[in-house]
Amino acid sequence: MQLDIIGYLLKATNDAYKTGLQSSLRGPVHPDEDLGVRLIVNAIVAKQYSLALVLVRNFPRFSSYSDEVLYSIAKSFPDGERFVLFSSIKKKREQSEAKEVLEIVCDEIDKLEYSGTYHPFYARPILEASCQNAVEVVHEILIRSPEAIPSTDKNGYGIIQLAIIHRSEKVFRYIYEFGEHKNLYRTLEDSYKNNILHLAGKLAPVSVRNQRTRCPALQLQQDLQWQEEIKKCVFPTYITKENIFKETPDMIFNKEHKNLMKEGERWIRTMAKSCSIIAALITTLTFTAAITIPGGSDQVKWTPFLENKKALILFSISNTISLFASITTLLVFLSIQASCYHVKDFLVSLPRKVFIGLFFLLVSATAMMVAFSAVLFLVFCHQIPWMLAPIAGLAIIPTAFVVTL
Repeated sequence: MQLDIIGYLLKATNDAYKTGLQSSLRGPVHPDEDLGVRLIVNAIVAKQYSLALVLVRNFPRFSSYSDEVLYSIAKSFPDGERFVLFSSIKKKREQSEAKEVLEIVCDEIDKLEYSGTYHPFYARPILEASCQNAVEVVHEILIRSPEAIPSTDKNGYGIIQLAIIHRSEKVFRYIYEFGEHKNLYRTLEDSYKNNILHLAGKLAPVSVRNQRTRCPALQLQQDLQWQEEIKKCVFPTYITKENIFKETPDMIFNKEHKNLMKEGERWIRTMAKSCSIIAALITTLTFTAAITIPGGSDQVKWTPFLENKKALILFSISNTISLFASITTLLVFLSIQASCYHVKDFLVSLPRKVFIGLFFLLVSATAMMVAFSAVLFLVFCHQIPWMLAPIAGLAIIPTAFVVTL
């Protein structure tokens, strides 16, 4: 399992053989088939595709000894869309090496003789690739062996059904457009008469949910979006069609997501309560500031002593914006707390309200910081203009921190 040492020893023995320093070696090292397959699989699972590439180049026969190597590629193929800013170069290199390993392994499998319409070594890997959203692996197999598309697992599920169950969007879109099977997919059913919309209503496997957002409300929204996407691909009569248990797709969705909906409702109400408290606090502060004039006022004319100062104008405008934005935030989150939730509300209505509430809360907090900075400058820094820079810098920190989070 020490892959770094394996890579070093492999290079050392090959170098020794090439330079003739090791007379006892009559040729490069050749481990037995089982060991060789395990070495390649371990390298692929550990995402060390550079070592896997060296191994499949040096020992190509291990690539096609069984379907284990191709299966491990399907299970661990890197997602090309999940590049992080500072590691994108490394990720792109990993993607390139993984693709080269995939091509070499498929080339070796194609050299083997087989009976039937397609090589059996392609069946299990293409099904696993559909579960892992590894569209590159699915594409490579189907380009070489399009007859593998009817492959099914032990439960009788095909590629597109597994892609729907595991939320493999890229594989679903690719398979749905591949060939001329659209009408077949629109009426496809399993042994329990579940069509693809029934399958889309099932709760995603734990392994899939762990890779997505941890927020239950957003998980429910994503599942609703997935159901709406699949709904476009079935015949209208299949939207309300029952399975052998007399369940429609919507009934299955509501049953499977019952606990997730409770968790999502609890999360939204807790967040709305917390944000309402913050909005009420900002409303209180800004209202108090609105009736308290910085620098005092003329007791006869009731005009501010600093009425011609630009900082006072900035304070008045920003404080007004903060006041009305915080009141809007308070009303939005109070409406969220007072609402009765239905599962469909998590698709558009509730996320939209949450977004509006958080947006106005951020606006109110930012405007409050501007107003506070204007008062500081107006009262304490009247004769010191250079103080504006540190005040503005300190005011930006909390806003930038919140936006980043």
